Amino acid sequence: MGAYSVSFPRDFNYGPEDGEGDSAGAVPEHKPRILLMGLRRSGKSSIQKVVFHKVSPNETLFLESTSKVVKEDVTNCSFVVFQIWDLPGHLDYFDSTFDSEHIFGGCGALIFVIDSQDDYMDALAKLHFTVSRAYKINPKIKFEVFIHKVDGLSDDHKIETQRDIHQRATDDLVDAGLDNLHLSFYLTSIYDHSIFEAFSKVIQKLIPQLPTLENLLDIFISNSGIEKAFLFDVVSKIYIATDSSPVDMQSYELCCDMIDVVLDISMIYGEENRASNSVADSLIPPQHRGKFCISPISFDSDDSLSEDGDSSFPPDRVKEESAFNTESSSVIKLNNGTVMYLREVTKYLALVCILREDSFKRQGLIDYNFWCFRQGIQDVFELRKKLGLTNGEVAPNGLPDAPKDTLAGK
Repeated sequence: MGAYSVSFPRDFNYGPEDGEGDSAGAVPEHKPRILLMGLRRSGKSSIQKVVFHKVSPNETLFLESTSKVVKEDVTNCSFVVFQIWDLPGHLDYFDSTFDSEHIFGGCGALIFVIDSQDDYMDALAKLHFTVSRAYKINPKIKFEVFIHKVDGLSDDHKIETQRDIHQRATDDLVDAGLDNLHLSFYLTSIYDHSIFEAFSKVIQKLIPQLPTLENLLDIFISNSGIEKAFLFDVVSKIYIATDSSPVDMQSYELCCDMIDVVLDISMIYGEENRASNSVADSLIPPQHRGKFCISPISFDSDDSLSEDGDSSFPPDRVKEESAFNTESSSVIKLNNGTVMYLREVTKYLALVCILREDSFKRQGLIDYNFWCFRQGIQDVFELRKKLGLTNGEVAPNGLPDAPKDTLAGK
């Protein structure tokens, strides 16, 4: 199947490695897009702010309704390079005033957000209209439905709401003769980690190497006595792969909290000069390095760059730069006999493992297997780099070599 080819799509790339020259030339202008759609006040902008700007969920209560198309460039600080387009709910993007071929033609995934605490009949009608039209333009789009704001519902009500929305949406597609159009449904809230897990599942569908990454993780944990392992994009806390065992929400939340702890402590007690290790340093003007990195830009805004080429940093368009670097690692022992072990894979990726304290006594074996796993990740994307040299694609960055002597016995 084409979705599981060895190479990434032409426009699916990675953030530039520090010190590799002009970062603007390292990332193509056209990137895979994820569209956020839904009715007004359904929570689209809040999702975007919480996941990619680390805004506190309580602060999103003061966000104004989106009135224009906003493009979020998830490039500067993330391993996976893509765009989030926040599309206001009151506009018809299939109208002649919009270039629907451009909007949906290069779309990798379409996320439709439904407010579960409101009457969702209008939202279902909008969902059917949107996905049926978009599918005709681009049948390769992954259609995802976030049943949002479920934090205010009881467990039974959550299940009933999801069942009802799933049934109605599926029946509408069958009645329209769109049996091949598949919708995926997720219960989400910005007040817990469900929104991060849902986004993780969406991003994973855009990664052709996902089966290979999962297989590498399965081999790693089976030979290391590890119960569960996640491969995290450090900045967004989206896990791009995990082993084949079921994901427990509590374990995922613990891993997210561990990443927060490591980053917070690294920013306080880490290297005094982090400029050479910053994930986004090559994208930040020298006078701003060590402060912030910029992400969001608007379609109809031209203030992202001043006339002299310097980036502007308005307060609502910045987030802290990552302190994660090649020296990052952490061990946290819980009071139930469980150990959490974090290791840096690249400047953008971290491997977080959950294992029993008895198994961690063989840390030397785990570390050796980790280096083999790290080399396996590098080999997977090295092939894509070679293909990029032949077909004009941009090669991935941020995958440092593991020590040769460590890997000699692989």
